[in-house]
Amino acid sequence: MARLLSVNVGLPRNITWKDRTVRTGIWKAPVHGRCRVGRLNLDGDGQGDLNGHGGEQRAVFVYQIDSYHYWQKQLNRTDFVHGQFGENFTVEGLPDDAVCIGDRYQIGSAVFEVTQPRVTCYRVGIRTNEPKMPALLTSSGRPGFYFRVLSEGEVGAGDEIVKVGEATERMTIAEINALLYSPDHPRDRLERALRIGALSPGWRSSFEALLQSRTSDAGGSGNAGLAPAAAAHPAAPGFRALVVASIDREAVDVVSLSLQHPDHEPLPLPLPGQYLVLRLPKTDDSPLIRSYSLSGPQSTENYRISVKIEPGGAAGSYLRDHVRAGDVLEVSSPRGGFILQSRERPVVLLSAGIGATPVLAMLHALAATRSTRQIFWLHAARDGQHHPFADEVRRLMLALPRGRSFVCYSRPDSRDKLGKDFDAPGHLSRPLFEDIGIPREADVYLCGPARFMADMKQALAAFGTTSERIHLELFNGGESLIPGIVGAAMRAPHPPKDATDSGPLVSFARSGIAAHWKPSAYTSILELAEACDVPVRWSCRTGVCHNCESGLVSGAVAYDPPPLDKPAEGNLLICCSQPVQDVIIDL
Repeated sequence: MARLLSVNVGLPRNITWKDRTVRTGIWKAPVHGRCRVGRLNLDGDGQGDLNGHGGEQRAVFVYQIDSYHYWQKQLNRTDFVHGQFGENFTVEGLPDDAVCIGDRYQIGSAVFEVTQPRVTCYRVGIRTNEPKMPALLTSSGRPGFYFRVLSEGEVGAGDEIVKVGEATERMTIAEINALLYSPDHPRDRLERALRIGALSPGWRSSFEALLQSRTSDAGGSGNAGLAPAAAAHPAAPGFRALVVASIDREAVDVVSLSLQHPDHEPLPLPLPGQYLVLRLPKTDDSPLIRSYSLSGPQSTENYRISVKIEPGGAAGSYLRDHVRAGDVLEVSSPRGGFILQSRERPVVLLSAGIGATPVLAMLHALAATRSTRQIFWLHAARDGQHHPFADEVRRLMLALPRGRSFVCYSRPDSRDKLGKDFDAPGHLSRPLFEDIGIPREADVYLCGPARFMADMKQALAAFGTTSERIHLELFNGGESLIPGIVGAAMRAPHPPKDATDSGPLVSFARSGIAAHWKPSAYTSILELAEACDVPVRWSCRTGVCHNCESGLVSGAVAYDPPPLDKPAEGNLLICCSQPVQDVIIDL
């Protein structure tokens, strides 16, 4: 007979971890007496990170006493108490290799349904004082599982757990867990999992992505169900030598370089919105590694990049002062996940300054097919002298039957003609979105300076555009994902305080930072990136969740611990990797 051994609750608290403050609800303590179960929570319980825990599909976390015994033996521990794994229900008799998604149980006066395995994160490692615990839970097939609440009621320790229903399609927690996290993702089993109506939406979308990757012509390696959007289009590591075919001035501070293969061999076809990484000659001890968006039409014959020459900018100044037509540059394959989606929804290409470059490539792609979608080109510039690609955009818009352009100049000068060179003085804003007639269901592709991006995100949210419709390109690295970290200050990337002059050189391409690897100071490339304040994404820190998956522009790494499922070829997991030679990483 299955029984509820302990009901455990706890409200979020702040703890200190690695000199940081973490907000977490993983500390749970047993309830004495009976406890009310609501649709989203137990009385007295809460979650510190609602993106990863809690909500209707993850209202109650369940863990088995048999797994407690397993871990006590494996880890030689005797100090575990009920709630040690962050579970709300410590149970006897519901093992992960027997309980199935969609199983329904009555406990006390409440009824529950199994929705998904637990997704482990670094905080369970903190709670158990075992940093590898996220990987151990997942690889062992003992992750535990979540209930959603079908009928609210009261529960208490000692209650019998009575099975009252099950799904037609039978797949256990252990099977579902392995299907996502192990390297084996058979198509028939993915299809079976997707037939289970009770499976939570998050896991469903992961299996749909895996199934699509198995059935698409692209195929490919890696785990499409886990890889973040920024790592979804991996490219082969390494650089090729390309010749500068021409250099053109686009504005007072912007130049474009057209690049070709020296023997006119075909180049990899870029996706609209992607960028190239350039490795320029060394300055002092480090090469200049910079990323530049492709700004021209899709082509296998030549690539066009456009560069803003910033005052004091080392790479831009080098390209302006030293590079001429006929010179050879080291260039990566096209990469990046900021790409035009093949949908029929309206498109808004929203940019400022040099942020026009990736969305200009998207405009080229739309114009090449004479797209009949609603397409809005919205751009902000200082004045006509600082407005690159103005004539080019006007020509492209003529090919779009439902296209509309709107340009704002913040400081137009006497040579700029209202109605001809620009449409309004000032800045792009929410009221302008209303006036222009942007559909709220449009896909918005946004790129520009940091302040502009923040203002536009806020304006779009107020306008009613949902976050999943807003696609961002950040020139100086991506958006961070540091779950539960409280008060993390956003600092400009910088060399680490304990910089050394030996060891493999780790270059963060998008942040413009390079530092030598110091194994005595760091256990992973993630820790080095954190020491440099390079924007990073992570959750498990042990090679399970793939949130940290990033592009490997060049070089090679080793893994410790080894990831449960390898990243795609051309990518790496920074949370558990170490450089074995100089590496360049797409961060």
